[in-house]
Amino acid sequence: MRVSQKLIIFFLSFAHFLTQAQGIKSLTGFYRDTYFIEMVNDLESRYGLRFYFSPNLDSVKVNLEFSDIKLQELAKQLKSESNTNFLVKQEGILIATGKFSIKTELSNKFFNSGAEEKVKRDEENGTSVLENIREVAESNGDKRLENTLFEIGEISRRFDGQSATISGYLKEVKTGEPIIGASVFKKNPLVGVITDHLGYFSFTLPKGRHELFFDYTGMKQVKRQVMLFSDGQLDVEMKNDIISLKEVVITADQNVVDNLQTGFASMNIKTIRQIPSIMGEADIMKIALTLPGVQTVGEGTAGFNVRGGSADQNLVLLNDVPIYNTNHLFGFFSVFNPDVLARADLYKSGIEARYGGRISSVFDVALRDGNKKKFKFRGGISPVTGKLTLEGPIKKDTSSYILGIRSTYSDWIFSLLDDPDLRNSSGSFSDVVVKTNHRIDEKNGLVVSAYHSRDKFSLSTDTVFRYFNNNASIQWRHSFSNRLHSTSSLSYANYNYKFSSKENPLEAFEQTYKIDQYAIKSDFNYFPKERSSLNFGMAATFYNLQPGRQQPMGTASLVNPVTLEQEKGLETALYIGYEQELSNRFSVYGGFRMTMFNSIGPGPSFVFQDGQPRTDVFITDTISYSKHEIAKTYFGPELRLSGRYKLSDDLSFKFAFDRMNQYIHVLSNTTAISPIDNWRLSNDHIKPQIGNQYSVGLYKRFFGTSLEMSVEGYYKRLRNFLEYKDGAELLLNESLQTDIISASGKSYGVEVLLKKSSGKLSGWISYTYARSLLRANGDFSDEQINSGEYYPSNFDQPHTVAVVSNFKINRRVNLSLNVNYSTGRPTTLPVAEYIIRDQPVLLFTDRNKFRIPDYFRTDIAFNFEGNHNVNKRIHGSWSFSVYNLTSRANAYSVFFRSENGEIRGYKLSIFKNAIPTITYHFELK
Repeated sequence: MRVSQKLIIFFLSFAHFLTQAQGIKSLTGFYRDTYFIEMVNDLESRYGLRFYFSPNLDSVKVNLEFSDIKLQELAKQLKSESNTNFLVKQEGILIATGKFSIKTELSNKFFNSGAEEKVKRDEENGTSVLENIREVAESNGDKRLENTLFEIGEISRRFDGQSATISGYLKEVKTGEPIIGASVFKKNPLVGVITDHLGYFSFTLPKGRHELFFDYTGMKQVKRQVMLFSDGQLDVEMKNDIISLKEVVITADQNVVDNLQTGFASMNIKTIRQIPSIMGEADIMKIALTLPGVQTVGEGTAGFNVRGGSADQNLVLLNDVPIYNTNHLFGFFSVFNPDVLARADLYKSGIEARYGGRISSVFDVALRDGNKKKFKFRGGISPVTGKLTLEGPIKKDTSSYILGIRSTYSDWIFSLLDDPDLRNSSGSFSDVVVKTNHRIDEKNGLVVSAYHSRDKFSLSTDTVFRYFNNNASIQWRHSFSNRLHSTSSLSYANYNYKFSSKENPLEAFEQTYKIDQYAIKSDFNYFPKERSSLNFGMAATFYNLQPGRQQPMGTASLVNPVTLEQEKGLETALYIGYEQELSNRFSVYGGFRMTMFNSIGPGPSFVFQDGQPRTDVFITDTISYSKHEIAKTYFGPELRLSGRYKLSDDLSFKFAFDRMNQYIHVLSNTTAISPIDNWRLSNDHIKPQIGNQYSVGLYKRFFGTSLEMSVEGYYKRLRNFLEYKDGAELLLNESLQTDIISASGKSYGVEVLLKKSSGKLSGWISYTYARSLLRANGDFSDEQINSGEYYPSNFDQPHTVAVVSNFKINRRVNLSLNVNYSTGRPTTLPVAEYIIRDQPVLLFTDRNKFRIPDYFRTDIAFNFEGNHNVNKRIHGSWSFSVYNLTSRANAYSVFFRSENGEIRGYKLSIFKNAIPTITYHFELK
C-alpha cells in the first residue's frame, strides 16, 4: 500500500526514551500475518522504542522473523515488508518517511560545485583570490545550517498545548555583538518580531515545523529550519553582506509600513561617517537634525528641538543613563563618539510607557558591547579631533570590553569666526567611554559602563568656562524563561560647571553649579501568547541639585559670596505597556505610566500676599522645610496609545496619543540651551510641565522596499512651560519664582519624509511645516507677555527642508551632498528710539514679533575606502568634506549696540566661509 508523502513526525523527549533505548543491544521478534500497528505496540512495550508513521500503515499486515538484530537492520526489513522507508532518529526512534530515503548528512561535494568558477574575481575592486575561496567556504557552511533541522524544546511536551514560544539572541558572527532592530519572521502566514536592544527576540508559533528568516539591512539574510516541540531557544549569528559594499544603505526607519511606531527614526551608525559634518567629525545629533520634525535654533548651538518643544524637553540617554549636556564647545560637536555606538533611536511620538521624564522626545543611544572574538582597534585623525577605540574579548565568547577616547586641538577654529571676542578665544574638549559585558551563564548577564567628558572654553575677556558630564551604570540582565526576561540597573549621572573671571581683581569671582542623579530601574518583558508582548516595570530617581554658588577669587575681590539652598527631589514611576497584533493588518499598543514627584527639604519656600503679584515686595513669610521633609507632592498619570492598520501590503495608517509629565526644567533667557543654564526641580511654585500629543500618519513603500514615504501630522498642547519676565535674573537668584512665568503652549505641524534606502544613489528628503506658539496670560500685567496673546516661541520655525544624498561611484568611492534650509527663528527688535538724559534708549516690540534671515547651507564630502583585501591587517579610509560650500553667512542672531551716541544693528554669523576638512580613519581587522 502506498504511504502518504506527508510526514506526520512528532519527536519525543530524548532524555526519557534514550535512557531506555541505550540498553537495547539487539531485537528479537516473530510476527506472522500480524497487523503493523500490533507489531509496533509490541516492540514499543518490550524495548521502549517509538514509531512514527502514517495511519495508512495501521492495517498493513507483516510477516517478519528476526533475532538479535540492530535497529538499522529492523528498518531495512520493515522497508521490504511495507514498501516504506524508515529513518532511525537517535536510538530507539523510527520514523516512516514513505517512498523517500532521507540522509541525515549532506555530502561535501553537494556544495562545492561552482567553486572553481567563483574563485577568480577581478581584483581591481580590491578583492583577493583568498577572499573568494573563503566566501565559497562560508557559503557552504551557511547552506549546511540552512538545511539543518533544529529541534526546539522538549519532545515530551509536544502535546502540552498547540503553540510554543521560540526565543533567542541574534548576533554578529565576527564580533559577537547583538544585532538590534533585525526582523525575525516566518512566511505564510507572515508572523514576526523585531529584536530588542539586546538582540533578543521572542514570539509564539504553532507547534511543528517552520522556516524562519532573519533579516537586517547590510547583512546576509539567514534562514533556519526548526521543529518546535515546546518553549525553547535558538541563537543565530549573521554576517555582513559583502555585496552591499557596492551601495550605501541609509536607514531612518525600520519597516516603516509594518511597525507600530509613529514618529520614530533609527539612525544607522555605519552610514554616519559618509555624511558631511562640521570639521569632519561624524555626529549623530547633526544627522538627527536632517530628519523631519527635528530642528535647531542656530548654527553651532547646543541642544535640538522636536516638534516645537524646547531643548530641555528631550530625554537623551546614553546606555539608559541621562546626559544633561549633549554637546562639546557650545554645540560645535556632539558628546557621542560614533565609533563606540551601536544604535541611536529617536522617538518623537508613540513613546513606550517605559520611557518618562520629558515631554517632547526620547533620544536613546546605546553603546556597542565590544568584540567577543578578537582584539581590534580603530581611530581617526582630523584637523580638529583625534580618537581611538579599543575593543576585544576578556574571555572569548563570554565577556568583552570597549574603550573609546577622543580629544581635540581646536583652538584654530576660533580664528575663522566673525565675532572679535570669539576670534581671540580658545577651547578644547575630551571624552572617554568604557563598557564591559559579561555573560555569567545562559540566564544571566552583567553590563558595566561609564562616561566622562570635560570642556574648557575661555573668552578673550579672560572668562573661563569649564563643564563636565559624568555617568555610570551597572545592569543585570536575567532570563526567567524564554517568555520572560528582565533588565535591572543602578545608575548615576552628574553634570557640573564652573566659570570664573579675574581680569579685574576687585570683581574676580567663580560660580559653580552641580546636579547629581541616582536611579534604580527594573524593566520586564513578557511574551504571553502569539503576536503579543507585555512590558512592565518600575523606576525611582533621586535628584540632588546645587543650583548655584559664587565665591570671590583672590584677597582683593569685593564679590559677595552667595550659596543657594540645595534642591532635592524623588521621582518614582510604575509602568505597563501591552502590544497585540489583532490581525495581519491591525496592531495596537496601550501603555500606562503612573509617576509621583516629591520635593524634599531642607529649603525655604516663600509665601506671597493673596491677590498680589509674585514680587519681592509681596513676600509675607518664609516656610523652612527640615531635612528629608516632603515639601510638595505631584502625581502624574500618563497614557500612551498607538495603533497601525495596513490598508495594503505596502500602505499603512498609524495613530498615537502621548501624555507625559516633566518634573525638571531648564531656566534660560537665551534662545539656545547653554552649558551654564540652570536645571531646577518642580516645587510649590514651579509646577510640572504636562504635554499631550496627537499624531497620525500614512506610510507607503514603492518598488518593493527600496523607496519609502511617510506623511505625519501632529498636534500638541503644553501646560506649565516656564517663561521669564523682561529683565529677569536667572543666575544666583534667591527668589527665582518672582522672575518666572507659567505659560501654556500649542504646536502643530506636518512632516514628510521620502527615503531611498538602497542602490548607488540613496538618501532622503525631509520637509517639515511646524508652528510652536506660547501664551502667558497671568492675572497681573507683569505676568503677561504680548498682552496675553499667543506668540511664537524661540524655536518656532515654520519651514525646514533637508536633503541627504549619497552616491556610490564605485565600491571604494562615495560622494555625499547635504542641503539644509529653514525659516529664520523669531527675535525681538527695536521699533523706536528715545532719549533719556542725552542717552539713546530703544523701544522694543512685542516678544518674538520679527525673524532673523532664513538659514541655508550646503555640504559636500568624498569618502575613499582603502583596499578591501582581507589579508591587510590595517584598513584605512579618507574623507574630504567642505562644510558650508557656498560660504553663506547665516545669521545666528541680530543685536544692537550704542556707538558714539547712535544705535547700530549687527548680524552675528558663526561661519561665513566654506570650511574644508580632511579626516583619516583606520581600523585593525
